[in-house]
Amino acid sequence: MLHASRPAIPRRLALPALAVAACLAAAPSLAADNYPSRPITLITPYSTGGDSDLAARNFSLVAQKHFGQPVVVVNKPGASGIIGSELGRQAEPDGYTLLLSRPGSQAILPAISPTKTKYKWNDFTSIGLLELNPYGCYVNAKSPYKTYKDFEQALRTKGAQMNFGTAGVLTTNDMGPRLLFDILGLGKNSPQQIPYKGTGEATTSLLANQTDFSCSSIGPAFGLIQGGELRALFVTTPERLKSLPDVPTARELGIEKMEQITGWSGIAGPPNMPRELVQRIASLMEKVGQDPAWIQATENAGSVPYMKGAEEALDFGRKQYEVYRQLGESLDLIDKVQ
Repeated sequence: MLHASRPAIPRRLALPALAVAACLAAAPSLAADNYPSRPITLITPYSTGGDSDLAARNFSLVAQKHFGQPVVVVNKPGASGIIGSELGRQAEPDGYTLLLSRPGSQAILPAISPTKTKYKWNDFTSIGLLELNPYGCYVNAKSPYKTYKDFEQALRTKGAQMNFGTAGVLTTNDMGPRLLFDILGLGKNSPQQIPYKGTGEATTSLLANQTDFSCSSIGPAFGLIQGGELRALFVTTPERLKSLPDVPTARELGIEKMEQITGWSGIAGPPNMPRELVQRIASLMEKVGQDPAWIQATENAGSVPYMKGAEEALDFGRKQYEVYRQLGESLDLIDKVQ
């Protein structure tokens, strides 16, 4: 049987071709070895003063020492985190544009509003986790609601006349109250949501008595709670926070389902980042996670240091997506939230 033979490649052409192929194969490794050689942009998909902004800035201040280059925080708020997240997804996969991932933008929106969200929960490269954010509900210190029971009574009797500020629909600021209203069976008697561009703005509205209450990660309100300007009604952590020992847990109050809601921050990149580069960034993040300055800044913001690598971040993100998908189905919210 005759076989068609391939034309021979002249030696003078074959050697350069092999050299080019070898260079291309080594390119990701070389890029990772030299990374970073210029400043890094860290997009946070919400406005200043909120959880994502605090996490990004605490990270960037310490990261510069370990990365050897500035990490520049850029706030790109809008559409409940979609605008900033989409910019992060469309960036070049070279590690010089990273995204501060949050539950609202990376888990809740893809889970509950998939047809309106331009990306899926796993359309990003998971690089690592930074922190966990204890979650709770709070009011202005001058509010007539001195305890959670006072607050619950108001919700049951005049809920539709009340309002609350959020960082946008389908954020943890939104999902926590939705779950609470469902637990209490408020139905059409539920308070009205007033969306802002970030938790910081929502907190400011509460201080100005423009809203009745807010629920979010405790971080942005932590100093105000400790300073006596805001009053925390409960937290969703399994045990009371050491920093807020007088604030009861949701479990103590008989609303343990609220423990499903928690905040967190991570670092992600656009899809198709080279594995070697991801490992390089994760190793630098690990150094940040061991730095006492970052640990102290994170704890001072009311958060819990939780530095984890790429694989754990991916698994964590998947589980968060599943939590909110199930929650969205139980509350009949899938693709119904405007």
